[in-house]
This record gives sequence, C-alpha cells and structure tokens, in this order.
Amino acid sequence: MPRLAAVIVLCGLAALEVGCGSSPPSRFYTLSGTTASAAAASSLSVAVGPVTIPGAVDRPQMVVSTGANQVELDEFNRWAAPLGNNISRVVAVNLVALLGTPHVTLFPEMLSAGSDFRVAIEVQRFDSTPGDSAVLDAVWIVRRARDGTSDTGRTTVREPVQEKSIDALVAAHSRAVARLSQDIAAAVRALDRAPR
Repeated sequence: MPRLAAVIVLCGLAALEVGCGSSPPSRFYTLSGTTASAAAASSLSVAVGPVTIPGAVDRPQMVVSTGANQVELDEFNRWAAPLGNNISRVVAVNLVALLGTPHVTLFPEMLSAGSDFRVAIEVQRFDSTPGDSAVLDAVWIVRRARDGTSDTGRTTVREPVQEKSIDALVAAHSRAVARLSQDIAAAVRALDRAPR
C-alpha cells in the first residue's frame, strides 16, 4: 500500500510539472531599418540623439492598448533593447540610406563630436494596438553645428496593422520610424542647402 501511494504522489507531481510548471517562452523584438534605396553619396555627418520616450512605454515589455484609456504589459513579448536606443539606432540606419552618407553616429558617442548636424527626438506617443494600428507622434529638432541654425518639426504617423500579431505591430512601428527618418532627412538636406 505505501508503494502504491508513493507512485500516485509521484504521478501527481509529474502531472503538475507538465500542466502548471511551464510558461510560454519570451519573444524579443527590435525595430528594423528601411529598405529604401540609397541616396546619392554625400559627406554629411549626423549625430542622432538623445531620443526620449514616454515613461508609460519606456520598459522592456511591450505595452499594448486594450481600450481607450487602458493598456496591458505583455510579459512574454519584449523589446530586445531599451526603446529609445532602438529608435535612435533605426533612425541612424535609415539616415545612412536616405542621406547617402556613412557618417551617422549615435549621440553621445565620441565619433559624434565633430558632426555637421545633431538630431534630438522627443517621442510623445508610441501606441501599439494589435489588429488596428501603430501610432508614432514625435517632435524633433535638427541643428546645424557650425552656426546653430535649426529646424524643428513634428511627425505623426498612424500605420495600420491588419493582423493581431506582435510581428505585424513591430513591422508597423518600423514603417512609422521610417517616415520619421524621412522627415528628418528632408530637414537635414534643407539646412545643408540653406545659407550659412
């Protein structure tokens, strides 16, 4: 009888381990750069950063909208790096292609000290609604280092998301950051042409 009880207890523990002991694996995401064709070669140099992010979404977990005034932290879908770093890295990658220059660095790296232009970005909204949209609203400033001349702009993008998957949502945010990058590249080119 004690042997039978021991077997039953062991089987019960094994069932608990299989049924209750495992959780879904975490998945990690990064934004991706544009696949736009490169612009004509230039020698411009640009430092990107700082990039500030709203505190509500500045966390490793994906923050998804579930209602008009409600969000949910998705513990199993996470950013692979801090969101501000992710955005600045992708803007820099995009500017390399859009401006035709390899001289794009992330501020405050030492290489950015002699840059022709500096870009600062304040993300005011970064909304993620699976199956609906990815919203990016950012204010940015491009400053010409030589004389301090600057151009300030705002990029507001709502990218539709047809699927409810996180992959589709991250792809939509990547497209939104590509649009932000295009606006910044246009400002850099305009300031480069402006009288000094």
